[in-house]
Amino acid sequence: MRIYAIGDIHGQLDMLKAAHARIEADKARVGDTDARVIHLGDYVDRGPDSAGVIQYLMDGIAAGKPWRTIRGNHDRMFTRFVRHGIAHDDHIKSGKSWLHPALGGPDTLASYGVEAVDGEFELAHMRAAKAVPEAHLEFIEKAPLTYAWGNYLFAHAGIRPRVPVEHQTEDDLIWIREGWLDYHGFLPYTVVHGHTALDMPTHFGHRIDIDSGAGYGRPMTAMVIENGVEEVVTETGRAPLFHAEPA
Repeated sequence: MRIYAIGDIHGQLDMLKAAHARIEADKARVGDTDARVIHLGDYVDRGPDSAGVIQYLMDGIAAGKPWRTIRGNHDRMFTRFVRHGIAHDDHIKSGKSWLHPALGGPDTLASYGVEAVDGEFELAHMRAAKAVPEAHLEFIEKAPLTYAWGNYLFAHAGIRPRVPVEHQTEDDLIWIREGWLDYHGFLPYTVVHGHTALDMPTHFGHRIDIDSGAGYGRPMTAMVIENGVEEVVTETGRAPLFHAEPA
């Protein structure tokens, strides 16, 4: 039994296709075309083709690909803005809006042919509401927040330790850092997550962070789990994950 996971995508369609190509090559090598691929969210923002990423995932799933998607914080910011014109989120401590270039909202809207300027929220909202297909919004809004497989739990940002999965809040699952990244206690499963960009995918013992910074132009990580062994899927085969030193 094996499963694959892909870290944060952030509008990088070419990187996403390349990650899938690496996975397909690995599947062919082991003769398992049915193994699922979990996408850890943040499909939009910063990269050049958020619209293309969403359509590519929708088309693949419609064609019967064994792909699963979960929702990230940037995905929620995107749908909230298009649906309701909400440009701010309390979790952005800097106070920057989704239309600030650092968050990447203008890049996402540009992929739909919408020009947006930070501060001109009403105009950008009206344009976005007309340009973004309803199917794209529903695809994100219907994506679950977690995916469980064996002794692993997949979530975009992580979990609130010592809180059962069924009692986790959406805000924690898509935003959490404090109380999670610095947690070193027991968990009933290994959590595979993204959200916090690192220089390389890293195994921390109770959690594995595979956001390797595609949103900032760095490589996109594809990982495979097989028989309790977690490895990175590269162009030349599988490679070990970097293991952080215990705290």
